[in-house]
Amino acid sequence: MALRFLTAGESHGPAFVAIIEGLPAGLDLPESAINQHLSRRQRGMGSGARMKMEKDRVRILSGVMEGKTIGSPVALMIENKVHRDWIDKPIQSFPIPRPGHADLAGLVKYGFSDIRPVLERASARETSIRVAVGAICRKLLHEFGISIGGYVASLGTVEAEVESIPIENRFVLAEENELRCPDVQAVPLMRDLIQRAIDEKETLGGIIEVIALGLPAGLGSYVHWDRRLDARLGAAILGVQAMKGVEIGSAFQNTRSFGTKVHDAIYLEGDQLVRKTNRCGGLEGGVSNGQPLVVRVAMKPIPTTLTPQLSVNLITGVESETRYERSDICPVPRAVPVLEAVVAYVLADALVEKLGGDSIDEMQVRFTHLRKASLSDLLIEDREHYFWQSSNENETGDEVR
Repeated sequence: MALRFLTAGESHGPAFVAIIEGLPAGLDLPESAINQHLSRRQRGMGSGARMKMEKDRVRILSGVMEGKTIGSPVALMIENKVHRDWIDKPIQSFPIPRPGHADLAGLVKYGFSDIRPVLERASARETSIRVAVGAICRKLLHEFGISIGGYVASLGTVEAEVESIPIENRFVLAEENELRCPDVQAVPLMRDLIQRAIDEKETLGGIIEVIALGLPAGLGSYVHWDRRLDARLGAAILGVQAMKGVEIGSAFQNTRSFGTKVHDAIYLEGDQLVRKTNRCGGLEGGVSNGQPLVVRVAMKPIPTTLTPQLSVNLITGVESETRYERSDICPVPRAVPVLEAVVAYVLADALVEKLGGDSIDEMQVRFTHLRKASLSDLLIEDREHYFWQSSNENETGDEVR
């Protein structure tokens, strides 16, 4: 990988921190560019009470001087304002694992005497610092004309109709309402469904679409499984709490048709090789093909519910109902900037891998010389090839005479 980062911190600990390395020098990076997306993460109908307690702001601790990256690791910190309420405070034992959480699996793995250490790190609060990392990656991609946006495509049983809306408009319209949905007719239906979940002490999931525009062809690789761009995207997305399914393009819908109906025919317009459809979602063989990257992600209803669920008290050994921890009712709208962030990281990593270079200036020169999907850039020779030739040695390694 060309870029890499680590995060650290707990939900009610002093802070979340991250270190990202591999960024080129010369990238303009004001803290406001990161805070903009941290603020987006905290907005959305269905949010829990904590979003009113925290006002996330990042501090850049290293790797930036005079407002620009200097090529060294960039360290970030977001303070948890609720931490002060936990200092020197006795915390009641948490002995009842909640179905759908990491509680029980984490206890089995690490052998803690309480569930609290598991949920503190497994908490989706950790996504705040990943949004910060993603904001930096978005800034890098923007230098090369690559943009990323997302929106809620469905919430529970309510599906948005977005096909007739230009992609760029979807991003704008989604930010104009608390559901982050570009279909204004679906918004009131989604709002009613969230209110029903609130009234019935339930939670809701949904489907989020993230789209990247301006990607050049040739990012990723088919050479190794772990370098395929779809594999890298899938790993990053499924690493976000509550994300349980990923499809590139219209993958699941494609399974219902014959092959000639789902692949994107190639046409010639002047010198350019173009597609009129994008059912593959911008990736073929694990490599970007120059079309918009389209990722659809399924987010489950989160398992922290006001309505108790059946579990077992691990101290008494008696079947018991779960105890509620403060949480969202429907975090789907808030998850949009989180998924945008992890997609931005994967794409920025692939771009730096493709271009190399220690500075933005070097990368931009190389970017302008990337091969395009055009006849003039693809010089296919009309001749026979001998791709493999017989060996001149026999099985013992002796030269054949």
